Amino acid sequence: MFSVLVRHRHTLRRDVSASLVVFLIALPLCVGIAVASGMPAEAGLVTGIIGGLLVGVLPGSSLQVSGPAAGLTVLVFEAVREYGPANLGVIVLVAGLLQLIMGALKTGRWFRAISASVVHGMLGGIGVVIIVGQTYSLLGRPAHGSGLTGLMGLPGLLTRAVSEPAVMASAGLGVATIIIMVAWRLAPAPLQMIPAPLAAVVLTTGAAALLSVDKIQVKGVLGVLQPPGAGEFARLTEPGVLGTVVALTLIASAESLFSAAAVDRMHDGPRTDYDKELMAQGVGNAACGLLGALPMTAVIVRSAANVQAGAATRASRIMHGGWLLLFAALLPAALGIIPVAVLAGVLIHCGWKLIPGQEVARLWRTERGEALVLVLTLAAIVTTNLLEGVLTGLVLAVAKTAWDVSHIHIDVHEDPGTLRIRLTGNATFLRLPRILDTLEALPHDRPVELDLSGLRHLDHACRTALLAWTAQRDSSGSQVQVSGDLNAVPAA
Repeated sequence: MFSVLVRHRHTLRRDVSASLVVFLIALPLCVGIAVASGMPAEAGLVTGIIGGLLVGVLPGSSLQVSGPAAGLTVLVFEAVREYGPANLGVIVLVAGLLQLIMGALKTGRWFRAISASVVHGMLGGIGVVIIVGQTYSLLGRPAHGSGLTGLMGLPGLLTRAVSEPAVMASAGLGVATIIIMVAWRLAPAPLQMIPAPLAAVVLTTGAAALLSVDKIQVKGVLGVLQPPGAGEFARLTEPGVLGTVVALTLIASAESLFSAAAVDRMHDGPRTDYDKELMAQGVGNAACGLLGALPMTAVIVRSAANVQAGAATRASRIMHGGWLLLFAALLPAALGIIPVAVLAGVLIHCGWKLIPGQEVARLWRTERGEALVLVLTLAAIVTTNLLEGVLTGLVLAVAKTAWDVSHIHIDVHEDPGTLRIRLTGNATFLRLPRILDTLEALPHDRPVELDLSGLRHLDHACRTALLAWTAQRDSSGSQVQVSGDLNAVPAA
């Protein structure tokens, strides 16, 4: 009995310590992501609290932590700008209900079938858009529309900013925040116990006390709760709103389950049940939608910090939600002293970490097709929007896979009396031009033996084309003898 009590006390101490680490990391990120999404700062805290106190107790993954995620910032910002904050609650609520349904239908494991290159490209595109949008915030200007429009407007923005001292002061705070976060790993070991985002926010906020810069507007947690009404539900019939719901559902689910897979590789405890985790995320998002808060996902940065800090059970993530609730209840006014530019610096650093530079370099050395899918997905998100960019990436990944599996080898042997042609591999429409070019270049003065016995697959387009070629060849007086199943299915 004594040994059991000692073991439980040791486990509790580890969970308490880990929960404080995760809380200190989550606090500035919850606030920064909310502001970057066009929502009140407290809305991010509400989502973090729900991610800890509600999702934290549900089965699925035992150690990963949920809350507002930088990966959803772009989608949420566009939804808030297009439909208003009041309608965000309905969008998040319905997305959560869809996640619940998908989990109940056991679809969680299928998200692991999404190409990793598409996921990296998605996160990289989100990172670029975050950096561009937050550069405007850092310089005290509203973001300019899409990622591409904002990107094209940056040179003019930077030129104007140089001539305005107040803007340069704001920019200096943001740049100082980024420098502190990057250099914090060089600080003495005792100081590194303080998470870099929190240290950067505290130090730069203190330095900004005497400067006239824009600060976060504080409304209080109760002041930001906006449960959706009947009018908001009526907008679900609009194609744009439905498209946003689908995009949010798919992206939040994919990010959460990819995070779960990564966290499982970091510890030797219980593995994630993907369907239950998907349902847990659905419950959390439904609750966030009912309160008009930000959507949530499982967040790899906070989850990794939880594991690395020694968390032993799900109690650590539950307690981190409790610390967020205490802060929101007791110290909400503290948010009002944080400059907007400081949070912009935190988000720019987060966006930079989303850009998969090392992954692109690795794939370029080993699998250039995958590297191309990644880069084109990233570019599509920056030039269009998140949903269209992800769909473009998925189409590219499927096309690349189809091309990869359609390898075919054509052997041509010219004997004095006969031409022998042997096809091996997969004969698909993607390789049909090459097949026909080879066959149509054969001389017509000798009979042909066409051997298809080495084919693993012969699709309808190739079958139809080969039947037409043999008929044309026979009509010209050049006999064709086929071995294989060419005639097993007649041409349509």
